[in-house]
Amino acid sequence: MERTIFREEHESFRKAFRQFVQKEVVPHQERWRHEGCVDREVWRKAGAEGFLCPWLEEEHGGPGGDFLHSVVVIEELAKVYESGFAMTLHSDVIVPYLHEFGNAAQKAKWLPACASGELVTAIAMTEPSTGSDLAALRTTARREGDEYVLDGAKTFISNGTLCDLCIVAAKTGGEDPHRSISLFVVEADRPGFVKGKKLAKMGMASQDTSELFFEDCRIPASNLLGQEGLGFFMLMRKLAQERLVVGVAAQAGAAQVVADTVRYCKEREAFGRPIAKFQNTQFELVDCATEVEVGQAFLDRLLVDHVAGKHLVKECSMSKLWHTEMLGRVVDRCLQLFGGYGYMLEYPVTRAYMDARVQRIYAGTSEIMKVIIAKQMGL
Repeated sequence: MERTIFREEHESFRKAFRQFVQKEVVPHQERWRHEGCVDREVWRKAGAEGFLCPWLEEEHGGPGGDFLHSVVVIEELAKVYESGFAMTLHSDVIVPYLHEFGNAAQKAKWLPACASGELVTAIAMTEPSTGSDLAALRTTARREGDEYVLDGAKTFISNGTLCDLCIVAAKTGGEDPHRSISLFVVEADRPGFVKGKKLAKMGMASQDTSELFFEDCRIPASNLLGQEGLGFFMLMRKLAQERLVVGVAAQAGAAQVVADTVRYCKEREAFGRPIAKFQNTQFELVDCATEVEVGQAFLDRLLVDHVAGKHLVKECSMSKLWHTEMLGRVVDRCLQLFGGYGYMLEYPVTRAYMDARVQRIYAGTSEIMKVIIAKQMGL
């Protein structure tokens, strides 16, 4: 189906970013996967070209685009199976917290550097004993004069190794568990902010995922983001877009896997003819292609409403749930058509299979999405 959500400016942006990816990303992917981290310099190069925070207003150092420019970035990275260069985590999940909840001084201090790539961001919510249950956080922040003192541990933090700036969720006291959480911006060079080991993962090999520790870490009181005790509500406000971002990535990933599998099946021969000529292969590919088309139609409608400013908690949760589950189904069926080659790491479909699994877990598991959707339905 023809897509109609993008304007000419988005397609020009797509062309430019596609060239950037071919020049600055593709030649380094194998090394990045081996090293478990992308080059720090590629962040600066992306910022210099206007590819970081493309929706950010010019007054804050951004290029002045919209969220659909971010969608282009997600889709183009998916086309080359790049899951480690976490541009969209930085641009569309973390920086929006600074943009919406930061005061004028905080915005002036951090937003231009986020857009230029001089600052790479991370967000630290998950703890060793706490995932989706944010009310059970153990990291604390206590006020001492003009400072807050942070103590606690975080884990599974993407961009954890490279980050220069980290938004940290911590308990600041109070009996109501939903009003006892606050958000703090912590610079990586603060004494007491310790970056732990880089974690070995099943997939997303080039994404630096780390443990973070805060040991009597002192930050200025001015690094409080928003108001004390409102962290939980700020997180709930921004998690909808985070889940939509995951849905976009899952959809784009599934579309690319199907396209590459169709191409492979037309070229690969068995019993004297391309395997695409076997009815079972055709049925499998038709099922996968249909899921991708259906997913794109729902997603594009959702994107139009999101860009229009609608806050769609239920629909974004539905996207995160359905698109990630669909990706899992599609990549598994496509890998099967590659036979033994589908088990070899040199084949992108193999890495896509490993990368896909976590998408049903992070940003809220499929089970949590169902709970949210049920509540939104009044059940």
